[in-house]
Amino acid sequence: MSKTISAGHTPKIMIESIGGDLSLVGWEGDEILFKADEEQMRTSQDGDQVNVSCGDDLSLRVPKSASIFIGNIGGDASIRSLIGDIELKEIGGDLSMRDVNSVSIDTVHADFSLRGAKGNLFIKSANSDVSIRDVDGNVTLETVADDLALRDVRGNVNAKVAEDVVMYLNPQAGNTYSVTAGDDILLVMPPKANATLTLNADDINVDWKGIEDEEDATSRVVTLGDGSATINLSAGGDIRVSNQADAGESAEDFGNFAGIGMDWSGFGERISRRVDQATQRAQRKVEEAARRIEQKTREAERRAAGRGGRGKVALEVGRWNWDFAPRGVPMSPKSQASDEERLAILKMLQEKKITAEEADKLLAALEGGS
Repeated sequence: MSKTISAGHTPKIMIESIGGDLSLVGWEGDEILFKADEEQMRTSQDGDQVNVSCGDDLSLRVPKSASIFIGNIGGDASIRSLIGDIELKEIGGDLSMRDVNSVSIDTVHADFSLRGAKGNLFIKSANSDVSIRDVDGNVTLETVADDLALRDVRGNVNAKVAEDVVMYLNPQAGNTYSVTAGDDILLVMPPKANATLTLNADDINVDWKGIEDEEDATSRVVTLGDGSATINLSAGGDIRVSNQADAGESAEDFGNFAGIGMDWSGFGERISRRVDQATQRAQRKVEEAARRIEQKTREAERRAAGRGGRGKVALEVGRWNWDFAPRGVPMSPKSQASDEERLAILKMLQEKKITAEEADKLLAALEGGS
């Protein structure tokens, strides 16, 4: 269903809640165009204020100068081409913004991407990766749970990031750039950058002509040019500062940032280590689940032996024998199979050590079935 409302050149759009995805685009006209399932959408108007909510997906075309308030979005959202301010309380999915003005966000539960903002950006909590490029105003990120990629911010920067940070900056005189990262920070600036850098990390590498390396230093103050911008970086891992545009190998290792045109030298090895560690953790869980399965098998064998083995049904899987009591024979209560136990069974199924029928029987046995 399509619906059109006229509310002037600078309307106030109050989007109370969206159950699905939101597409919001500014255009030159004075009309507001809604597209959604008629049974899912509700709208009301009071002068230049328009209220809307939708239980499913919603597509909106609004005047470019509209100011936007959004309460909650259940799915993903794409917002672009607006010069009015935007305030968003919470979004459950990914959020992509292009060519906007000032933006204030309480919580983004998935990835956030912004390219092109004339005003300030404020995010209270971002629970996944954040990619920011080409912002005229200040950027404030109170909490970023994963990685941050930031490029061409002309205002101040204040960010706290749990994982890695990559910044391409041309520091402006009088500006302050303060970033804390749980892991590594890569900062790339033009060769003639003017900044005073205060750096704290496990390892500090300033790859800059005329700046001597201080081996094993974990804290440094470095002045570049006239030092007129202030840059404060603190990392739980390493800090690298460079004026080489090709400071990294490839952005492709960081899928969410592949389009930002950044380089990531020195980070590939660490990411590889993380993958290996995650694989080892998963393998340990599988092995632990296998041990629990084997222990439950022995318990089942003991129970069957206590019954004299009467009416016993045996299923042989690999080196284990699985005994199932026939219907009508009382069995001791069993807890639900854990995720790790299910994973172990699925792994055996994937490796063709058992059939799909045998996998069903194993799961049934673990969960107290017959």
